Amino acid sequence: MAEVVGEVPSGEKEFAESTKRIRDIVEFPEISEEEFKEMLKTASRGYGGDLPHRTYSLCPETRRVVPALVWEKDGKVWITKKCPEGMITDLYYESVETYNRFKKWLWGRKELYSANVENSGVNCPFDCGMCARHRSHTNLLNIVLTNRCNLSCWYCFFYAKEGQPIYEPTLEQIRMMLRNAKKEYPIGANAVQFTGGEPTLRDDLIEILRMAKEEGYDHVQLNTDGIKLAFEPELVKKIREAGTNTLYLSYDGMTPQTNWKNHWEIPLIFENVRKAGGPGIVLVPTTIRNVNDHELGAIINFGLNHLDIVRGVNFQPLSQVGRVPKKERQRFRITIPGAIKRIEEQTNGVISMDDWYPIPIAGHIARFFEAFAGKRYYMTSHFACGAATYVFLDRENKRVVPIPRFIDVDGFVEFLDEKAEEIEQWGSMGKLKKLKLGAEIFLKFKSFYDEKYAPKGLDVLGLIKNAFVHGTYDALGKFHEKTLFIGMMHFMDEYNYDVERVERCVIHYAMPDGRIVPFCTFNVIPELYRDKVQAQFSYTWEEWKALHPDWEYKKDKYVRTKEFVEKMRNSEVYRRTYIDIVDYFGTKGV
Repeated sequence: MAEVVGEVPSGEKEFAESTKRIRDIVEFPEISEEEFKEMLKTASRGYGGDLPHRTYSLCPETRRVVPALVWEKDGKVWITKKCPEGMITDLYYESVETYNRFKKWLWGRKELYSANVENSGVNCPFDCGMCARHRSHTNLLNIVLTNRCNLSCWYCFFYAKEGQPIYEPTLEQIRMMLRNAKKEYPIGANAVQFTGGEPTLRDDLIEILRMAKEEGYDHVQLNTDGIKLAFEPELVKKIREAGTNTLYLSYDGMTPQTNWKNHWEIPLIFENVRKAGGPGIVLVPTTIRNVNDHELGAIINFGLNHLDIVRGVNFQPLSQVGRVPKKERQRFRITIPGAIKRIEEQTNGVISMDDWYPIPIAGHIARFFEAFAGKRYYMTSHFACGAATYVFLDRENKRVVPIPRFIDVDGFVEFLDEKAEEIEQWGSMGKLKKLKLGAEIFLKFKSFYDEKYAPKGLDVLGLIKNAFVHGTYDALGKFHEKTLFIGMMHFMDEYNYDVERVERCVIHYAMPDGRIVPFCTFNVIPELYRDKVQAQFSYTWEEWKALHPDWEYKKDKYVRTKEFVEKMRNSEVYRRTYIDIVDYFGTKGV
C-alpha cells in the first residue's frame, strides 16, 4: 500500500508568513509608580464607577492579586498594575466612548445564590467553584470531553502529545457535571457546549449529546474544527439527530493562510450539514491584530452568503495567556471596540460601531420576561466582556440591515424596564390582565419600529412578536433562523485581568471534581484549575493504551495531502462556497 504523503496541520508556517509585515503596533502609555498611587487614591470604586476606576488584577510574575487602575488616555481605556518587575500597562478597550456607552447597560443585581465550595469568596479568583461571591448563573456550561486532537497547532499547550496523559471523563462524570450545573439556584444551566481537544474523536460522542438532552438542556453545541464532519456525512446526521443545536465551528479567515485549520475542508463540512438538515453553524474566528483583523468584514459577508446553515459569527479577540513579552502584546492585542471599528470600516459603514450592544442589556430584557411570563434566564456578564448585534439580509434589495437601524433598541429596552417595574409592583397578574398587557406592549413596540428601514420580504415584526410573546427556546430559534447573529467575546489573560469581570462571568467550565469555574480562571490560572484537575483525572499513556488496545496516536491525527488540496481547489463545491458569492458590502470586507 502506497504511503500517504502530507502533513498534520499546525499553522506554524502560515502564522510566520502572516506576521512578516506588521501593519499596526499599539503604543502602551507609560505611567510612573507615583502617578499610579495618586490616581488610585481618587479612583472610583464599585462596579460601574467612572474612570479612573480601581479594581483588582493578577500579577503575571507572582500570580498574586494586586490593585489595578482602569483609566483613559488618548480616547482609549488602559489597565495598569504594579508588579515586582515594575509597572505593567495593557490595552483594556480601544474606545472610551464605546466603554461608556456599554457601561450604561451594566446589570447590578446578583443572580446566583448557590455555591459549590465552602468558606470561599475571600480570595477571588483563587477559590472558584462557584463561590458565594460570584454574581452570575451559568449561561453556557463548557465540558471538556477529551484532550486528544486531530490537529497539532503550534501554539496550543492543551492537546495531548504522544506519550502524555489522556484526559477523557467517563460518562458517569459527564452526567454528574451536567446535573451539577442544573442545581444552581435560582437558575440552573440550560445550555452546554462540549469542547476539547477535538470532541468528535470520542467514540461515544452521540451518547453524550443525547445525555445532555436527557438532562434537560435545551441548547447543546459542539465546539469543533469540523475535520471529521467533512469526511463523515453520517456523523453529521447522527450529531443532528442526537439533539445538537449548534456546531461552534473554528473559522479564522478567508484564505488558507489565515484559516489554515480547515479552509480546504469547510466546503465539505457545509455540504454535509446541508444534506443532514443541520445543525446550525456559528463561525468562530480567533481575532488577532496584524494576522486576520483585515478579514473581519469578509468573514461576515461569507456567513451571510451561507445563511441557510450559518446562524452566527462569534469573534473572539486573542487571549494572550502565559508570559507574553510587551512587544508581542503590542503586535497582537485587539479588543472589542478595535474589532468592531474594523468591521465598520470593512463593511463600508453598513455595520457600524453604534449597532452593537453589550451582553448585559439582555439582563434588562430578562427582567421583563421574568415579571411577565415567570421565565428566568439572565445574561449578566460584565459590560466589557462581550458585545453583539443582529443583521437581517434584505434579499430583495441585496442589502444588509442591522437591527438597530429599524428598531429603537435603547427606547424599547427602557420601556421594558419600566413595564417590568410596574408588573413587579402588582404582585400577581391574572390571565386577562396578562393578555391586555401583551397587546399593549406589542402596540407600543410598533412605535419603536421603523418600517421604512426594515428589510423587505421578511416579516420581521412577526418574528420579534413571536419571540417576545412566547419567550420560548423554539420561538427564539425561529428568530435566529432569519438573522445573522454577530457576537464578540474577549476572554481575559494575566495582562488585562479584571476581577470585577470574572465575578460576573457567565461562561463556565464544569470539572469532574464537582466544581464549576469561570472561563477566565479555568484557562488563565491552569495550575489551579484546568491542568491540575485534568491531571488528577487523566489516564497515563500506558493506562489509556491498555484500555484501548486498537488505538494508535497517529490515527487521531488528520493528514492533509497536496492531492486533496488540489482536488478541492478545482472543485465545484469549493467555487460555490468561496468564489461564487455575493459581495454585500461592496468590498468583500477586506
